[in-house]
Amino acid sequence: MLCGISKWLLSPSLCQKHKQLINYSSDFPTLALVSAAASAHESALTWDPALAQIAKAWARNCQFSHNTQLKPPHKLHPNFTSLGENIWTGSLSLFSVSSAITDWYDEIQHYDFKTRKCTKVCGHYTQVVWADSYKVGCAVHFCPRVSGFDSLFNGAHFICNYGPGGNYPTWPYKKGATCSACPNNDKCLDNLCVNQQRDKVKRYYSVVYPGWPIYPRNRYTSLFLIVNSVILLLSVIITILIQYKYPNLVLLD
Repeated sequence: MLCGISKWLLSPSLCQKHKQLINYSSDFPTLALVSAAASAHESALTWDPALAQIAKAWARNCQFSHNTQLKPPHKLHPNFTSLGENIWTGSLSLFSVSSAITDWYDEIQHYDFKTRKCTKVCGHYTQVVWADSYKVGCAVHFCPRVSGFDSLFNGAHFICNYGPGGNYPTWPYKKGATCSACPNNDKCLDNLCVNQQRDKVKRYYSVVYPGWPIYPRNRYTSLFLIVNSVILLLSVIITILIQYKYPNLVLLD
């Protein structure tokens, strides 16, 4: 069991209460908590760069609402017919990955497993522990204002996307001895169902096409730098050719 890496460290008491898996992309860590109740087929969550890209693109809009383009099958991701999404928005001073996901998990107090009903908001919790979700990608964007959250200024807008998405009309996991209902090709590791082929990090950037700008500033900046470099190189070449052809030519300032 992993109990924290780097600054995303969980308290020992939280480690004792929950199983946890910490996943990393190349530049952003995310943490997913899984229910301490015995789950017979809880899939391990591993990082998915395409889901992180989708989360980043939507977070940049600074809207306190769910991405409506997640539901159409394969619209944003080639491997999943549906995607799940959790959103945490709050003060920049209060934000950390672990605190945001802990807030989602704490909705367990509002969820009745027998009736599958919530007394208050609990959809974030059920997605976090959804047994069939095995890929996750997260991103945070710092927004001066967040649409739909008018009382917040200079906030952190944190989004995690899950594949496949959960929260459809059934239980989030099956109760039973841990790993007792894992698929035949899975192994049990830290009470989670793992599969080396399924869990390896894959990149789908060439086939993910969100219907909104992903990194417009970065794209234009990169284009400017490329064009500027080409112009500079051509200027140097032209200067050398002129000096070679006209060695006695004096260039004036």
